Amino acid sequence: MISSNEGETLRAAEILYLSQEDVLAAGGLDMSVAIPVMEEVFRIHFSGDYVLPSKSVLRWGEHESESVRGRMNSMPAWVGGEIRAVGVKWIASAPQNPFKFGLPRASAVIILNDPDTLLPIAIMDGTVISACRTGANTAVAAKYLARQDARVLGLIGAGVQNRTQLLALLYVLPNLKELRVYDICRDRAASFAAEMGKRVGRKITVVNSAYAAVTGADVFVTATVTKEPIIKAAWIEPGSGTFYSHVGSHECEFDAILKMDKRVVDDWGEIKHRGVESLAEMYHAGLVKDDAIYAELGAIVSGSRKGRENEDETIYLSTVGMGIEDVALGSRIYRRAVEGGLGQRLRLWKIPFYV
Repeated sequence: MISSNEGETLRAAEILYLSQEDVLAAGGLDMSVAIPVMEEVFRIHFSGDYVLPSKSVLRWGEHESESVRGRMNSMPAWVGGEIRAVGVKWIASAPQNPFKFGLPRASAVIILNDPDTLLPIAIMDGTVISACRTGANTAVAAKYLARQDARVLGLIGAGVQNRTQLLALLYVLPNLKELRVYDICRDRAASFAAEMGKRVGRKITVVNSAYAAVTGADVFVTATVTKEPIIKAAWIEPGSGTFYSHVGSHECEFDAILKMDKRVVDDWGEIKHRGVESLAEMYHAGLVKDDAIYAELGAIVSGSRKGRENEDETIYLSTVGMGIEDVALGSRIYRRAVEGGLGQRLRLWKIPFYV
């Protein structure tokens, strides 16, 4: 500590830098950590104790350009309750990276600030946290919306997102026995099945079509970068009790969503603002109104609205992703990293140049 001429006490400021390896060592893919945090985030979302500016999207053209050139999203947030965390996720999506440069499609950093002084306290890899919280979101929803005796899971897309979807769903739905995966690139699906099958200790079957992944599934997930709908309305069987988690943007026919008994979202206002999800396209085209949404997930988690009410209900989930999720999980990982002595301390200043 250093005393100023005015008698005030000035302190050096440090930032904890956490690499991706540090984040993983602190539990960045541990669903026993992530899922309870996300459940609490949805309760806080329902209570209103948060600040969530709309996503700021940097892209090179209209929405369609995101699937070719890519995008960068800025997602600042304050989370209240017992979490008390503030920060921002800066995440890029470059669809050509895996093919042109041998790099991941998504990359992110999370910056956390002290909730009282607002000084930056951490800079960490956000790629793992972003993927983990997305899977954990589906798991929280499945806890309330899926049949608890669900046995068949269908995954469409064999990328990073469905890896965390699988980990999370197995955590909350332990009766899942038949695991299917489909990808337009069969080699990717085969690699996914081998890698994740070994990780979870289960056989994962590669199927030859999206229909084969979905038909008869108690739970199915789409996590792709498709520009054309994959899920057909004819595949949704009334009374089947299926739960569909729609992770990507425009992945299913509008009529498939309309056939569902319940439509649940994370934040309806943000889905409409972002404008790329199927439900958002339907809304802006005048095909659905606000009353088409049964509830936001926070209302169900908090007990204000019922979740699944019978075994026959078909339930649809659409999530846009919220900065409060990344900041909350990032804050938990930060605390675990501090407790574990992980990361590198970087000095922001020794003496502030002016107070």
